[in-house]
Amino acid sequence: MMISRSILFSLVFLVFSFLIPTFISSSPVQDPELVVQEVNRQINASIARRSLLASDRRNLGYLSCGSGNPIDDCWRCDPNWEQNRQKLADCAIGFGKNAIGGRDGKIYVVDDSGNDDPVNPKSGTLRHAVIQDEPLWIIFAKDMVITLKEELIMNSYKTIDGRGASVHIANGPCITIQYVTNVIIHGINIHDCKQGGNAMVRDSPRHYGWRTVSDGDGVSIFGGAHIWVDHCSLSNCNDGLIDAIHGSTAITISNNYMTHHDKVMLLGHSDEYTQDKNMQVTIAFNHFGEGLVQRMPRCRLGYFHVVNNDYTHWEMYAIGGSANPTINSQGNRFVAPNDRFSKEVTKHEDAAESEWKNWNWRSEGDMLVNGAFFTASGAGASSSYARASSLSARPSSLVASITTSSGALLCKKGSPC
Repeated sequence: MMISRSILFSLVFLVFSFLIPTFISSSPVQDPELVVQEVNRQINASIARRSLLASDRRNLGYLSCGSGNPIDDCWRCDPNWEQNRQKLADCAIGFGKNAIGGRDGKIYVVDDSGNDDPVNPKSGTLRHAVIQDEPLWIIFAKDMVITLKEELIMNSYKTIDGRGASVHIANGPCITIQYVTNVIIHGINIHDCKQGGNAMVRDSPRHYGWRTVSDGDGVSIFGGAHIWVDHCSLSNCNDGLIDAIHGSTAITISNNYMTHHDKVMLLGHSDEYTQDKNMQVTIAFNHFGEGLVQRMPRCRLGYFHVVNNDYTHWEMYAIGGSANPTINSQGNRFVAPNDRFSKEVTKHEDAAESEWKNWNWRSEGDMLVNGAFFTASGAGASSSYARASSLSARPSSLVASITTSSGALLCKKGSPC
């Protein structure tokens, strides 16, 4: 994200009075370690259910699926998930756990994959659904590929739920979550996203305005809060797959499958943008797969809990950052590439060792494979830093199995997903 672009955006923003920023009030969690401990308790509860089911195969009901993944345990084993779609909103964990999306609204069925008009969207299209003012739970009537002409500007309290259909947002500009709150993106394939802009785009039923050139992210979170991106498949976008900047916070990124991309995930606008100190993000149960190069994620200033992800590919590094972010890595599997110069998981960006040695980057229970190594720093480098075993993340040896179902699921009506 170029600073010059941000300045230009701000000027045009004022001139055209487009998307006048209603800054989202979302105070950071004062003790993020409490959220980390809550996530670990939920993971351990799921492990306990899994162990019990394996030992005696008792039927504990669909709320105790026993997969070892507390998000999926919450909804996936319900054969009537299609009638209970909005239950998904109660299943998030981590910093984005309060993202309710369109839980309290009506179901909106998208049945038109074409006819994308950025200014006057037609009823039945995805763009028409996401700009509405009221909460909506958006689903799809059939398999479809949606090629947008301009960015899809989300309004608050929306869920995009792709379960039951194969839905692709591809080959055009993709999703922008800007100065809004409570958005859930679930079960969508997002790929080959392009730049858009220098065009008029509608953001609500009452308003449209000018957009400058976008970056071409898969999902761009700009000044947003209470955001959850779950079970999506993302690849090959112009800039980032998922980027969160400009004071965004209260975010969970989970169960996604990411492939074939260079700069995967940017969390934090610039080293100087101090509002990002409030950014708090949970990254859990994702599979970072083939063809990835770097930024899984690349962090600035905030607090980032990276837990039980499977890193099977990177070319440069997996996790990096600058401007003193806190990075808490727990129970991940890191499989280093064969290149002997790319074995390090971490990259301390834009700082001398005398500076970054004080940044709090810690690794607990991570599995380091094929020569991978994690350079801890700050409190994380101290041998005295330890967690009680009851609060540790799911064992990294089991991460490969939990992420086999990452990405968009092939859910069929009338059976568990």
